[in-house]
Amino acid sequence: MCGIIGLVCLPNKAVDKPSIMVYKGLLRLEYRGYDSAGMASVYGDKVVVVKGKGKIAELERKLGFTRLHGYTLIAHTRWATHGKPSDENAHPHTDCSRRIAVVHNGIIQNYRELKEMLIARGHVFTSETDTEVIPHLVEELYKRTRSLYEAFREAIKMVEGSYAIALISSIEPDKIFFARKDSPLVLGVGDGYNLLASDIPAFLEYTRKAIIVHDYEVGYISPTSIVLETVDGREVDWRKRIRVIEWSIEDATKAGYPHFMIKEIHEQPRVLRDTLYGVEKDVAVDEAVKLLLDAEKVYVTAAGTSYHAGYYYSLLSSILAHTPVIPFIASEYKVFEETAGSSDVLVVISQSGETIDSLMALRAFKKHDARVIAVSNVIDSAIPRESDIAVYTRAGPEIGVAATKTFTTQTLVLAWVTIRLGEEKGVLHRSEASELRKWLMDSPKIVSRVIADNEDSTRKLAEWMAAKGNAYYLSRGIGVPVAMEGALKLKEIAYIHAEAYPAGESKHGPIALVEPGYPVLFTIPCDERLEKLLLGNIQEMKARGAFTIGFAPEDSGLADQLDYVFRLPRTHWILTPLTHTPPMQLLAYYTAVKRGYDPDKPRNLAKTVTVE
Repeated sequence: MCGIIGLVCLPNKAVDKPSIMVYKGLLRLEYRGYDSAGMASVYGDKVVVVKGKGKIAELERKLGFTRLHGYTLIAHTRWATHGKPSDENAHPHTDCSRRIAVVHNGIIQNYRELKEMLIARGHVFTSETDTEVIPHLVEELYKRTRSLYEAFREAIKMVEGSYAIALISSIEPDKIFFARKDSPLVLGVGDGYNLLASDIPAFLEYTRKAIIVHDYEVGYISPTSIVLETVDGREVDWRKRIRVIEWSIEDATKAGYPHFMIKEIHEQPRVLRDTLYGVEKDVAVDEAVKLLLDAEKVYVTAAGTSYHAGYYYSLLSSILAHTPVIPFIASEYKVFEETAGSSDVLVVISQSGETIDSLMALRAFKKHDARVIAVSNVIDSAIPRESDIAVYTRAGPEIGVAATKTFTTQTLVLAWVTIRLGEEKGVLHRSEASELRKWLMDSPKIVSRVIADNEDSTRKLAEWMAAKGNAYYLSRGIGVPVAMEGALKLKEIAYIHAEAYPAGESKHGPIALVEPGYPVLFTIPCDERLEKLLLGNIQEMKARGAFTIGFAPEDSGLADQLDYVFRLPRTHWILTPLTHTPPMQLLAYYTAVKRGYDPDKPRNLAKTVTVE
């Protein structure tokens, strides 16, 4: 996720040189992950912009962020979503006159329509980003309103998607205009200066007074005043919102959470929403569907958590699109590459886009002229670059080593592509496909409820689970890859041996280990056929004394058969990875903490595996 920092101050009130204050704020946002950075300052009758691809310290040496003059500044760290990482695509972005500069977090969903309209009116664009439409749109509206604030407010009403926006201009040099929807934005209240940022640590060195901006709010800060309103013009009493921050800098970097992993679990509703904004109109989705339609054979490969997303995709494709998919672990690509040809398609899933085993599999299949579709979270990383088509998740940077939000966004993207394929093949009627897409569109609010409803119960069960040394995760059908992901989480951060099996396979060996008190966790999808099948498996385990735990629909008849139940909303079974995985993540997290381990840094593991 990108980072924003802005400062407007009186000349004699700056704690440090203003550009140094903003530069320090940028450094405080490095933890969020980024590929480029930039800064803009109002100086005299113009806006000066310096920006580029690379790390902040490197850009400081090259461009001199701290050498900028002026008392109204904004800066940005970018995590690419539209357009590759480059100097041109780095923020801030300006209008044609270069009197307006903007930084933005989020996704402007209707940027293509706005861009076409603005080009028709003579505007010239210099980047591939969605963000650049904002300064041009404000410039265009200012011609009519002659009020920069009114032009900004009208522009905000016209844009669709998610955003935290900060705008400065030489037209009104002592103000920073801002707006928020879905992406975080916080104001920092100072004495003779005010700040804004995407996260509190960016300005915590200079003030502990913070105001959280809410969705659909706009306003501006000057050195001595704050204006905060709803987008439809209702005044907000911001003084009642001032909060005195008591966190340390290190705590604040995690937004008050004790670990990045728990923070990232809680970010899942937002990043699912951002990912939906991305795939809904992404032409790459249509291109991927065309490749899959023409494929003789389809393979999917990945490693670790991404492989579980790929396994889910293989099952989903068979069910919804009647297209069999061959899943394989990326490191085993040599077993499969010889069977691939020019009429085949390989889907490669990688959070980082740099996973070496997956990259080697991609290259091996390309040698046999297979076409490749990448699903990744990092634009312009190696795997998307070397693929024919890349479809991106919008999970933002994931700092905790154990994948959480990247798994749920991957399965969301794969489900979206599969529904489109089933629709194009005529397997799904238009109404069926529309209904499934509606379930996906509703997933952010459903996942938000799941997390809120199950946090306390996972924490409670973790007290018991922390003393265990082994566990089974069982399911059937679409629930099996979700069970595999749950077992992996417990294994990699709590160091409890956990294995996942199709529940029907458990009686062919694994059940021999079950004894009184043995934890057996059942993933029970919202599918009545699977619920009936799982009833017998639950009873088999209880007969051997197992302690049975269920992740089940809230109205499931299996709830009474289990020793401990996480009650989940009754949804469509296609959402199983989205509804059932977060409680498993929470259980693994709280179990690890109870056992005294750092869940962000599991031993012997790395976030991006770049060696075979």
